[in-house]
Amino acid sequence: MTSPAPPSVDATALALRRRNVALLLAAVALVGVHIGIFESTFNNYLDAVHRLDASSRGVLEFPRELPGFLVALLSGLLFLLPDSRAAAVAMGALALGLLGLGYFSDTFGVMVAWLMLWSAGHHLFMPLEQSLAVSLADAGQMGRRLGQVATASTIATIAGAAIVWVGVDYLNLSFTSLFTIAAVAVAGAGAVLWRMQVAESGEPAPRSFKSRFFFRKEYGVFYAMCVLFGARKQVFITFAPWVLVQVFGEPASTIAKLWVASSLLGIVFKPLLGRLIDRWGERPILVADAAVLTLVCLGYGFGPSLPIGVWGVRLAYACFVLDQMLFAVGMARTSYLKRIAVDPNDLTPTLSLGVSIDHAVSMSLPALGGLLWMRYGYPYVFLVAAAISVVNIFVCNLARAPKEEAPPAPPAERRTQPAPVLSHNPAASQ
Repeated sequence: MTSPAPPSVDATALALRRRNVALLLAAVALVGVHIGIFESTFNNYLDAVHRLDASSRGVLEFPRELPGFLVALLSGLLFLLPDSRAAAVAMGALALGLLGLGYFSDTFGVMVAWLMLWSAGHHLFMPLEQSLAVSLADAGQMGRRLGQVATASTIATIAGAAIVWVGVDYLNLSFTSLFTIAAVAVAGAGAVLWRMQVAESGEPAPRSFKSRFFFRKEYGVFYAMCVLFGARKQVFITFAPWVLVQVFGEPASTIAKLWVASSLLGIVFKPLLGRLIDRWGERPILVADAAVLTLVCLGYGFGPSLPIGVWGVRLAYACFVLDQMLFAVGMARTSYLKRIAVDPNDLTPTLSLGVSIDHAVSMSLPALGGLLWMRYGYPYVFLVAAAISVVNIFVCNLARAPKEEAPPAPPAERRTQPAPVLSHNPAASQ
């Protein structure tokens, strides 16, 4: 009796890729649980435990975002590892930082040290997550794959925010308990990422020595978008929840509820956004994002002062939720970079450099924003963010990239095609 034929190389590679996609989605989901917990509680933690004011809150962003500025260097130190293993290392740093914040942060200085370790892991994972998602996408399906990854994160973020909601309102969980749960989740993500197998068709090979810090003039628009995104992003990350905590006195459970709302909407919005990127291209999506964010910043800054009673505060809630949803448009920048890449090996290091550029702005702007808040009031912080978004509209309009071609038909399908009657004209396929 003859033994069954071994599976073909293509079938093995396809199975490996599907396994790696499943592992990536599981890891992203575990990281999403951490995001839902940490982002819902961190500002209340700073207010309740360390008693920061608006100026100190802005200054804190410098050490918090410094690892993001250095992410290109941190990524370069791990260039001998494949992306999945580097991401697993990042999860280890993130978990240790969370445990340090929960158990060993009695003084402000010690808290800053643990926060920087958390930030190093978090910011190192950001470009690696995008690079892994793109590497596991078929031709013409980058937006779809990025949308799937974003949706997995969103669903898990709901779970994390729900833990805070229930834990604070009904179980009286402490910040230490919540940070411990988040640390366990990211440790699990690290274990999952470590299990991803490296193969030619399953995942990118270990990064070459080219994965170092470099600039290319061809990526100028991408760099400019990173600068403007970093400026606008950091205003909302730093001061939007701080307005809710300091001005309106909202507890952590309210922030968690807003995260749940934005995440529930994101389950539908993010995969739809991915499909729209594949269909329309990145430029119209990026321009629309910048235009909407201009209105969001104005609404958040000045909505509560309008003579519309409680609806002014509710308008701020709506702007908070919409801003969280629009962070998903970052996948359009990743897709744009993939399309214009001069060398496929440029993707991970350039994404890392983009994070560094983004955070060069992020480190300094919050301190200025804190001073602006203390002198003139928080609405003017968001007025500056709106002006940045207007500039971003014009920059995003320059983001033009060739459409990605669909992969060729498989051999069996091509054999069924009828032979052409006329001789092939190369010009017709141009």
